[in-house]
Amino acid sequence: MLRFCVLGAILCFPALATDPSLEDALSRMYNFDFPASQEILSRYIALHPQEPLPYAFRASGYLFYELDRLGILESEFLIDDNRIAEKRKKLEPNSANREKFLRAINDVDSRVKAALQADPNDRAALFAMCVAQGVATDYMALVEKRQISSLTLAKRSNGYAQRLLKLDSKFYDAYLTAGISEYMIGSLPFFVRWFVHFDNVNGSKEKGVQNLRTVAREGRYFRPFSKILLGIIALREKQPEDAQKLLAELSRDYPENPLFRNELNKLNSKLGVNAN
Repeated sequence: MLRFCVLGAILCFPALATDPSLEDALSRMYNFDFPASQEILSRYIALHPQEPLPYAFRASGYLFYELDRLGILESEFLIDDNRIAEKRKKLEPNSANREKFLRAINDVDSRVKAALQADPNDRAALFAMCVAQGVATDYMALVEKRQISSLTLAKRSNGYAQRLLKLDSKFYDAYLTAGISEYMIGSLPFFVRWFVHFDNVNGSKEKGVQNLRTVAREGRYFRPFSKILLGIIALREKQPEDAQKLLAELSRDYPENPLFRNELNKLNSKLGVNAN
């Protein structure tokens, strides 16, 4: 279940940056137009080089590109724990993309350290680190197939999310990481859960889903991503009609994304639904 420890986002929060170009960058990323997304982020970073959040988005884009290239985002992979954990079929990451990804993670880290020295409660900095740790978790778990090692990063990402929620319970997109943590821990075997502790996480799959639904309703930048996760969970929990509804919404909102469309067509076929 470590694959759910994915990305985070800037929130619907007045204290944080609300430049529409950041929304545009994420919109292009959701449409799988990765070059355009990175171009928008590069322009923003040129004007705001010390802000950590754009670098976190940049790392997210590199991660999504790699997951798409390797076929990891397809439902057959994400709902099959054996395929995720299997180490015999080693994945070959794109070396140039990996270098850019790691550089973006380092850029987040250096800027967050400076921001938190000035203000330990800097919300944008805290969330940027939450995002970066979540992205690094996914890369380690899904691409490098080091699932157990990635737990440390997942725990760290959750810690930053919990700090944000203590500052303000309406920091809605922080519930994305909190929800992922709840569902992930709740899905682990009991004997593993006994040794794994995340702050303010009880391992309730139901609470995890509730948190993700909160983001789907109230989130600003990662509302679509919460729907992706909810769709994956619905398929895992044998609730195909719920997944179908979510995929239909994503396909409508991001028509350039072939993955949403293909996954919806596959699900419609299984359910005997005529797409036309």
